[in-house]
Amino acid sequence: MFKHLNKDLPASLVVFFVALPLCLGIALASGAPLFSGLIAGIVGGIVVGSLSGSKVGVSGPAAGLAAIVLTAIATLGSYENFLVAVVLGGIIQLLFGVLKAGIIGYYFPSSVIKGMLTGIGIIIILKQIPIFFGYDEQSGWDLEFFEIDGGNTFSELFAIIGNVTPGAAVIGIVSLLLLIFWDKVLTKKSKLFQIIQGPFVVVVLGILFHIFTQGSETFSITGKHLVEVPIPEDVSSFIGQFSFPNFAAITNMEVWIVAFTIALVASLETLLCVEASDKIDPDKNVTPTNRELLAQGTGNIVSGLIGGLPITQVIVRSSANVQSGGKTKLSTIMHGFFLLISVILIPRLLNMIPLSVLAAILLIVGYKLAKPSLFKKMYSLGWKQWVPFIVTVLGIVFTDLLVGIGLGLAVGVVVIVIKSYQNSHFLHIEDKSNGKHKIKMTLAEEVTFINKGAILNELDSLPRDTYLELDVTKTRFLDHDIVEILEDFAFKAKERNIDIQLISERGIIENPESFIEFFKLRPKTA
Repeated sequence: MFKHLNKDLPASLVVFFVALPLCLGIALASGAPLFSGLIAGIVGGIVVGSLSGSKVGVSGPAAGLAAIVLTAIATLGSYENFLVAVVLGGIIQLLFGVLKAGIIGYYFPSSVIKGMLTGIGIIIILKQIPIFFGYDEQSGWDLEFFEIDGGNTFSELFAIIGNVTPGAAVIGIVSLLLLIFWDKVLTKKSKLFQIIQGPFVVVVLGILFHIFTQGSETFSITGKHLVEVPIPEDVSSFIGQFSFPNFAAITNMEVWIVAFTIALVASLETLLCVEASDKIDPDKNVTPTNRELLAQGTGNIVSGLIGGLPITQVIVRSSANVQSGGKTKLSTIMHGFFLLISVILIPRLLNMIPLSVLAAILLIVGYKLAKPSLFKKMYSLGWKQWVPFIVTVLGIVFTDLLVGIGLGLAVGVVVIVIKSYQNSHFLHIEDKSNGKHKIKMTLAEEVTFINKGAILNELDSLPRDTYLELDVTKTRFLDHDIVEILEDFAFKAKERNIDIQLISERGIIENPESFIEFFKLRPKTA
């Protein structure tokens, strides 16, 4: 595990700086205690990271669950009642893992997964721009289009005008330029710049900027423009930040409904993120999905027991890990320990980090997920890849993660139906033989009711005085609907002077009397 420590350690620091504001921001968006987000981040790193089979996936509180959590806390009456649902949700996820439900993740087309990555990249950029310029935007960590505060992604962008905080904007711009220069120039000059990551440098720079500008009326950064980690005064006040489930609420049916909702949504988001993180992993590791569900279930049980938010694998953190060179799950585990140690030992130092600096880091992450070259590549692959891809992207940007993926998947299914319609048969036309057109129609390996229209149109368009060779030797499944079409055609063929030769594994039959009877007698394997 320590073989790639020189890569995993710097990567874990970058993931830590990305995860810290996300943990706090998602807790804020969820209407939960800020510390609950940090608990989920710590458990996601240490517990889930240790149990998961993913080399690069990073888990923690997910923005996609924020709206569910916010509604559930209000419905169940208290955060302690909600924690019961988190624990039960984890147990249900364990059951999913035992039942091998992880296979569901393999049924999502590649174009939809790539669209998901790109859509998340775009939404990260759009959501972080207000924070980058120091606009006091409370929904910056909410990845849905319609935000909790009543605005939306684009209305918040327009609201930046006249609401820029100069200090936050200055250090944000400097940080972004330094990150680009570090990545494009310095890392190519020396290995030292590969070990010392740019995000760590800009965070240190941001802290120094905050310290030296505290007395300035123009450039000082205060309040909500800084990280806000809860600061315990002593050990007892630190322990007092933990919440514990009220198991007396376990008989409440609404608790069970929330538990199943958390289990289903968290499992689906995790499986999608597993597929996505495996795709961007340069080493092309394959994550065991059932083991991942077991790890996530265990993480949610632990998180719920000590007051944390629900956990999923998160593509923002996972992609930051990959982009920073993380090779093994040690980087995930270490980022969890960094979160734990920092909130105990240096919360005041963390609270000196300008959010605009962390927004600059996330802008780089978002850009690498949504590079313009990817749009060009997907377009060049043809409409069957492009349409599900772009629908997924637009769906995520203008709704939320799951709705966007659902739209992309629906379009992907339509594309499959169209492809199936087009590929039901192959037609070969030869010269006239004995005064008749000789046409050979070869049916596909599987022909279903979806292909009815294509085959019916083809048969109806055959000219009079035709000799039709119908080849079904490679056809392993022929839907009864298609057999009925052939039966009807055989009856009408006599009127149009069309002779039919049926070629099958049982030999050649001239003008078969009944297709229905023939296919009834076909071997079961055919």
